[in-house]
Amino acid sequence: MHESQVNTPTVTEAVLPGVVEPEGIQVRTRPHRPAGPGQVVLAMEAAGVSFAEQQMRRGKYFDQPPFPFVPGYDLVGWAVDVGAGVPGDLLGRRFAALTKTGAWASHVAVEAGDLTEVPDAVDSADAETFVVNGITAWQMLHRLAKVRPGHTVLVHGANGGVGSTLVQLARIAGARVVGTASAKHHDAVRALGAAPVDYRAAGLAEQLRTHAPQGYDAVFDHVGGDSIVTSYDLLAAKGTLVSYGTASTRDVQGSSKAPVLKLFARLMLWNALPNGKGAHFYNIWAGHRRRGSFRTRLRADLTEVFALLAAGALAPQVAARVPLTEVGEAVRLAESGTVVGKVVLVP
Repeated sequence: MHESQVNTPTVTEAVLPGVVEPEGIQVRTRPHRPAGPGQVVLAMEAAGVSFAEQQMRRGKYFDQPPFPFVPGYDLVGWAVDVGAGVPGDLLGRRFAALTKTGAWASHVAVEAGDLTEVPDAVDSADAETFVVNGITAWQMLHRLAKVRPGHTVLVHGANGGVGSTLVQLARIAGARVVGTASAKHHDAVRALGAAPVDYRAAGLAEQLRTHAPQGYDAVFDHVGGDSIVTSYDLLAAKGTLVSYGTASTRDVQGSSKAPVLKLFARLMLWNALPNGKGAHFYNIWAGHRRRGSFRTRLRADLTEVFALLAAGALAPQVAARVPLTEVGEAVRLAESGTVVGKVVLVP
């Protein structure tokens, strides 16, 4: 093991003790643990507050660990310690990592194979907004929907973290984009290059059809619930629906699995129809058991996104930078529906 360069004897972390309000998330300290074999310790520079963590605090994320645990889906940080078997030249370099849990901490141990280097010219918080969001948007757009120049796509929640990234990547790919958002966010959605439509408006489906009378080549839906039926109906003859969440059930009491299982059943039924349409559920962790190919694909896709960010082709949507010690405020803000982009935790 290389000599640790962690200069603090303790680690600060945010802990979900159970199903609590945002203010009930606890900030604790614990002794620092050195990197284990194959690991790198990152000193966190930025960690995201995503929909996944919002569901975890409600006990509604599909496969979350038992309470108590440290949430945090992704982060950007400096390598300050490496374990046995890890090259020492990683020290002092900045990396992004997808963690699923554990990133809401001042220091995070990550498997070295899960790291993607962040370009020098890119701000850490800006890069953080494109870790899980960038991988998700890139893979849905290019690996599932295979969006091409001239396509017309619909992005629900175009002001959100994944939505705003989808809009930008779709425009870069040469597609025409329509995005749903509340009226107060229309200017922001328009600035990203999409035609905004108020998701609260009466006759929403009819309004969306006026933008694509022949149907959409791809629809990206994070809402789930009954609205997924409208999304499917809006597809063109050979269009593709990509579902990646069940936001409409966020505050609904009951099982966290039931809405997902219902959604899966619908998608399977639609894919059995001989109409040329495709319907997929995107899960960023699909294929993770094939560890080598999974890591290679994630690193390749995130590197593509970071290259666009470094070149100025992507505009980061940082809604706010909030200190880790004020994590409750950060979660409350992320859940408020008042922000564009992503809330980022900083040291």
